[in-house]
Amino acid sequence: MKEKNKTKIIQFTAGRGPAECGWVVAQVLKKFIEEATQVGYDYEVICRDPGPQNGTVQSATVQISGERLDAWVRSWIGTIQWIGTSTFRKFHKRKNWFVGCYELKHVAATQINERDIKFQSMRSKGPGGQHVNKVNSAIRAVHIPTGIQVQVMESRSQHQNKKIATKRLNEKLMEAQIGQMKQTIATQWENHLSVQRGDPVKVFSGTDFKQNRKDNGYKKKRIQLKNDLKKKSWD
Repeated sequence: MKEKNKTKIIQFTAGRGPAECGWVVAQVLKKFIEEATQVGYDYEVICRDPGPQNGTVQSATVQISGERLDAWVRSWIGTIQWIGTSTFRKFHKRKNWFVGCYELKHVAATQINERDIKFQSMRSKGPGGQHVNKVNSAIRAVHIPTGIQVQVMESRSQHQNKKIATKRLNEKLMEAQIGQMKQTIATQWENHLSVQRGDPVKVFSGTDFKQNRKDNGYKKKRIQLKNDLKKKSWD
């Protein structure tokens, strides 16, 4: 049975880290998008908060959709480490820099129900003269549960303005939810940073930002065990 497309929202954040961490976020975002494209997933960068230096990103939120998404997204969730010399402070002794990757739950599925919208017609203002102002084609739309509201007067069609207003309310609600979740994620990132540093999900190094491959076959441990056994046999 073919798996249905899923949609997830992922955030990369430097937390309160220095400019170097913002540089890492920018590089990780590029790698994430490159890999998503290679796999065949659709993506959209919903928001990107610039960092303190050119070429840095303090946080970025990406909406991604496709089949068999769960396992691939899990491979990115957690702490991501970069090993390298600071690109802004060349004589800085620190060589290890950490950023966070989190999934924002339930944001992508949120849609406004039209029954929760209060529409109010009003006369259009601005260019158009008497012909425009005689018709109550402009729309003020209020999302009752949240109080978010928009005004639309682009079209002379009241029906068309309602459609535009509904779309804009959805966009504003999404922005508000992402803003709230970003604050929560930033707090969590600060709280868990020291715990997660010891077990990054991905490690990159060097100015070319190459990914370090993990040895999942325990080859080094097996070699060490053989060497230990040989030493014991000689003792």
